[in-house]
Amino acid sequence: MESPDPSPNQKSKPSNTYLKYSGLAIQLFGAIGVLGWLGYKLDQYLALTFPAFMLLFGFLAFGGMMFQVYRSIKRDNS
Repeated sequence: MESPDPSPNQKSKPSNTYLKYSGLAIQLFGAIGVLGWLGYKLDQYLALTFPAFMLLFGFLAFGGMMFQVYRSIKRDNS
């Protein structure tokens, strides 16, 4: 009888890989959207004419998600 847990040497199915990276893309857009919106609200609250916090939070979200993608790819190749 075959065990339900795949061995580390087996490749994941293409559909699983597609779903995983689609989930990461949704997280990326969601994080940029939410943090960008929070930065926009903070800029409004502080009455700033330049959208400093919106850009800062958006870039931080992008950087954090790119690090998450890097970790995920590195984990898959190990």
